[in-house]
Amino acid sequence: MSRLHVVTGKGGTGKTTVAAALALALAEEGQRTLLVEVEGRQGIAQLFETEALPYEERKIAVSHGGGEVYALAIDPEKALLDYLQMFYKLGSAGRALKKLGAIDFATTIAPGLRDVLLTGKACEAVRRKDKRDRRVYDAVVMDAPPTGRITRFLGVNEEVADLAKVGPVHNQAQAVMRVLKSPETAVHLVTLLEEMPVQETVDGVAELRGAGLPVGSVIVNMVRPHLLDQDLVAAADGRREEISEALAQAGLAQGGALVRPLLDQAHAHAERVALERAQRSELEKLGLPVHELGLLADGVELAGLYQLSAELRDQWPHKEAA
Repeated sequence: MSRLHVVTGKGGTGKTTVAAALALALAEEGQRTLLVEVEGRQGIAQLFETEALPYEERKIAVSHGGGEVYALAIDPEKALLDYLQMFYKLGSAGRALKKLGAIDFATTIAPGLRDVLLTGKACEAVRRKDKRDRRVYDAVVMDAPPTGRITRFLGVNEEVADLAKVGPVHNQAQAVMRVLKSPETAVHLVTLLEEMPVQETVDGVAELRGAGLPVGSVIVNMVRPHLLDQDLVAAADGRREEISEALAQAGLAQGGALVRPLLDQAHAHAERVALERAQRSELEKLGLPVHELGLLADGVELAGLYQLSAELRDQWPHKEAA
């Protein structure tokens, strides 16, 4: 059963929105999820219409089933201070390093270190237990970097473990990789039914599998309804006079002049439907569960976010959300 859900996708596919909807969907009655942001964009705060997230876990929503969604924006500098305190007991010495600029220097010149801290913090939330030895969070959802960077981002701890052969750094990196490569983790890829996002999804799945990282599902976002296919449009082409008469009967005096523009739009729609079917076929070849979320006509507002979470909840395997 997956407990860490890593959500990635090509830029513009709405991965942050999908991650937020998934966190809501997984928060069943009496359950608690943590939504983690690692890119510092405060996209989660904007979606939930709340103030910027601090470096602390804060409740930001309640699901339709009464579960709770907490959120955390991970700050690499503060995560490094936590790390120094946890493994080296530096305490005030670590804070002194921050004042000297050493912490910012370390996280800036060593992006690999930054990724270690970000993934480590998320995995710590997955493993954390309360005083009664119960999991603090039933699920953790990470709004992760884009598809092109996700394999390197998740695999950086393996590189660190190879570099640091012994000691707390080595042990921590190995512990994180044990979570990331276990059935506890699932990497979900968000895409649109367009050629470039689908191709990047296909490539991303191949890279993740090659690195031994567990791929969960493909989530197709912003799906538009299909109204006409090419056969119907072709039939309409041969019935222009009937269409013109129908428009006139509907009270449109210039109905005849509207026939050509209407058919042009119908042809464009039918072509899009055909292209989307071809992209669906490419996604089906991956052998992964595919979930679809409809396009929100009014944009992504809080009500729309709950709508998307309901769509995901209806499609998600129950054992995944348990």
